[in-house]
Amino acid sequence: MKQDFSNVSEERLAELFPVILEPHNPEWAKLYIQEEERICRLFGEENIVRISHIGSTAVKGILAKPTIDILAEVVQDFDIQGITGRMQNEGYVVNRPAGDLVMFLKGYTSQGFLGQAFHIHVRYSGDWGELYFRDYLNGYPSTGVEYEQLKVRLKGEYLHDRDGYTEAKGELVRRYTNLARLEYGERYKP
Repeated sequence: MKQDFSNVSEERLAELFPVILEPHNPEWAKLYIQEEERICRLFGEENIVRISHIGSTAVKGILAKPTIDILAEVVQDFDIQGITGRMQNEGYVVNRPAGDLVMFLKGYTSQGFLGQAFHIHVRYSGDWGELYFRDYLNGYPSTGVEYEQLKVRLKGEYLHDRDGYTEAKGELVRRYTNLARLEYGERYKP
């Protein structure tokens, strides 16, 4: 079913979708696999270069927004228009944030969250920082704890401002992503 947010104000969206943090849930990995299979089916496996579980739900042991972030890297001639219509018909909300070709959201309704939330970031194949950051947090649990503490503090400041919350985490994310790139080299170079 298509979701329509055209008549929902920014203020109402902020109320409907606050920053929520939950303890790590091992089920997130299973839910990622199920959604990965769905994406491969909808996109066509021949159109996917790499698909990855990113974000805090992919980091063991830390609090996370219970939204499963997925990076779907696609071939250069991927039919973005065609997949956008298909994803809308499957109930995904279309978003076009900077850095992504398109992003599909699932679990969002005009009444609030419904079921498991997913963010599918669609990009051309590349050397993406989210992969490095995820691996660094998994490899250095003390950094994961530092990140978790920042998120808890920021939740209090940005409960109804998800964009502000994300932006406020930026300095720490960039710092550890850069360290990961130094340590891991060109691990994700296509």
